[in-house]
Amino acid sequence: MWGFPCVCEDFVLTAAHCWRRNRSITVILGAHDIDEQEMTQQVIPIRRAIPHPYFKRNSFNDIMLLQLEKKAKLNAEVSLLKLPSVHSQVTPGMVCSLAGWGPIDQNISTTELHEVQLEIQKDEERLSHFKRPYDSTTQICEENPKEKKNGLQGDSGSPLVCKNVAQGIVSYGKMEETPPNIYTRTSSFLH
Repeated sequence: MWGFPCVCEDFVLTAAHCWRRNRSITVILGAHDIDEQEMTQQVIPIRRAIPHPYFKRNSFNDIMLLQLEKKAKLNAEVSLLKLPSVHSQVTPGMVCSLAGWGPIDQNISTTELHEVQLEIQKDEERLSHFKRPYDSTTQICEENPKEKKNGLQGDSGSPLVCKNVAQGIVSYGKMEETPPNIYTRTSSFLH
C-alpha cells in the first residue's frame, strides 16, 4: 500500500495544494495506521518543497516534489512507485487504485490506510459535474458518480495507480465529497 508515491529514495510526489508556506511537512512511509508506532514506519522531515512554478490554488499544475532530509530505506513496506511514460494513456473504463488516510465516509474518519478501486470516466462525464475549468491534457477524471466510492478530503496528494504506475495525484473533488474526483495527470509533468 502507499500514501505518497516515492519516485526515488529521497523524493516523494504529491499535490501542490497540500503545502502551506511556513508550515513543516513530515513524510511517513511504510505506515498502515498513522496513530500507531509501527516498526515499518519511516518518519522523515522534508528538506524542501518544490511545487510546480505555475500552480495557483484551485487551478491547474497541482503537483509538487518533496525532497526528503535523508533517503528512505527501501524494503517490503516502502518501495518506489513507477512513473508513467510521456505517451502513457489512461483511458475511460480503466480501473485504478487509490489508497489514503482520508475519511471512509463523510462522517467516519480513520487512522488506517484504505484502498479503493476507481473507474476512469470520459471527460464529458466530468463536464456535467463541475463548473471548474478542466484540461484533459493535464488532468484525469475518475469514478462513476452512481457509485459511492471516492477519495475524500485527507486523500489529497495520494497517487492514482493504474497497472502499478502512478498515473495521477489526487487534486480535488466536489464539495459534498461525492464522485467524481479530478487528478493531476502525472505523465504531463515528467519534464
